[in-house]
Amino acid sequence: MLLLGLDVPPPSAADVPASPLARAAVRLALAGLRRMPEATRTAVAGAMGRLAFALGIRRRVTLDNLAAAFPAWSALERRAVARRTYGNMARAALEAVLGARQPPADLGASVVSDELRTIDRALTAGRGALVVTAHLGSWEVLGAELTRRGVPLHAVVRPLSGAFNAEVVAARVRSGLRLIPARGALPAALAALRRNEVVTVLLDQAVGGRHALFVPFFGRPAATTPLVSVAALRSGAPVFLALAPREEGRLRLRVEGPFPVPSTGNWRQDVWTHTAELTAALERAIREHPDQWLWLHRRWKVPPGAAPDVTMGVPER
Repeated sequence: MLLLGLDVPPPSAADVPASPLARAAVRLALAGLRRMPEATRTAVAGAMGRLAFALGIRRRVTLDNLAAAFPAWSALERRAVARRTYGNMARAALEAVLGARQPPADLGASVVSDELRTIDRALTAGRGALVVTAHLGSWEVLGAELTRRGVPLHAVVRPLSGAFNAEVVAARVRSGLRLIPARGALPAALAALRRNEVVTVLLDQAVGGRHALFVPFFGRPAATTPLVSVAALRSGAPVFLALAPREEGRLRLRVEGPFPVPSTGNWRQDVWTHTAELTAALERAIREHPDQWLWLHRRWKVPPGAAPDVTMGVPER
């Protein structure tokens, strides 16, 4: 759902199926929202979130996830956080399609990014950089802001469907982000790193298939991609965590790291340990801002399976 490689053609309308009528309706609604003052758009997003919660859209998934993650909370506390989560997700969705059209000065004013120099310094080594992020705060604006500030950013993404998501993809293209399709992403990611560019991956999504690693996340094994750790091990690129939580009405870019890959000689164990460490860092950030993470996502839907193929199709050294 996030964040576009010179070696990967830009997405076409065929990648995001949607009827012309539906897309026209979405564009009309977005045009109206774009003309509204920011405070009004925020109020509209809040109303959309409350409506989605009231209609029960993934409400049971959200409340079950919160109950498992925060068993000491009361039912009232979990419902209160869930309601705020829906409001933040609605706001992030609107920012995803409207943010790229903001004047650069307005976009920059909405994001406090004093930690960006951490990534800039890493690029001086010439090995590129890997950036782990999550569905927290406003992740799409984070990507747009990084590219606006000159970061050569690629993002590993999954296909999106529907009229609204077609506008999300179009906004990514307008902002200058470069997309790497998630399926078979490792070669494209390594190519971008060799060009001293930055690859970002949402590490908080459930993944299936033979590459999935099961690492602890809120006390439960969660199927997680080993892509970041494998790419770091193959390329020597440093790995950072970057998030954009909303604090006092603005998004604050937070960068943590680098997170070095262990070097014990046990390839599979090192990849697992590194992926687990990154996931633990995400969990700490989510615990700090629990109402800004995507609890609507079925993060633990994939049951633990057989030992994964962490080489992701690349022969072991």
